[in-house]
Amino acid sequence: MISVTPARATDLAPAAMILAEAFAQDPVMTAVVPGTRRRHERLTDLFHGLLASGPYATGTVDLARDANGTILGVAAWEGPHAERGALARQASELPRFARALGWLGMPRALSLLSRLARHRPRAPHWYLAEIGVSAAARGRGVGKALLSAQLDTLDATRQTAYLESSTPDNRRLYRRLGFEELSPIEGVPGARPVAMLRLPAAR
Repeated sequence: MISVTPARATDLAPAAMILAEAFAQDPVMTAVVPGTRRRHERLTDLFHGLLASGPYATGTVDLARDANGTILGVAAWEGPHAERGALARQASELPRFARALGWLGMPRALSLLSRLARHRPRAPHWYLAEIGVSAAARGRGVGKALLSAQLDTLDATRQTAYLESSTPDNRRLYRRLGFEELSPIEGVPGARPVAMLRLPAAR
């Protein structure tokens, strides 16, 4: 039995660890956080800062849990007006970002993330910033459960969803859930993510 509920502030650290594990080999995240030294810890710091300054503050961080309460997966959605106050929220997470990226690595990471952001729709939308499932829980429908929880809400409220997908396998799942490919995103070393949009499903 998988249940999906919103995260509390105390859940962000374990949620970040799940995402760090899930994105360890992701080509986009490899470009953002290159190298191997302390990489899991660095990714955990990065995701903790991203969750706290983005989805947790402006939208929702959904957690999938098993019957024992163990976190199996995380889906982090930024709300339609996440850009408001974004700089101040990100500034409050600078220590985590510095540990993750190093002061010299931060400009490169910001450049890559801004390249992704330029492809986002101008119309209001919910942005799937991160989704990841623990290695032990893969193949159990956790990702679909996480996505469906928010997409059902967006259908009911007639709102649009947007994401970037970095692998063909992920894109197949997203297409089954109603996302359509818009265009590839160029300029990310070692990766070619694709922008995807989902209009609310017909009632």
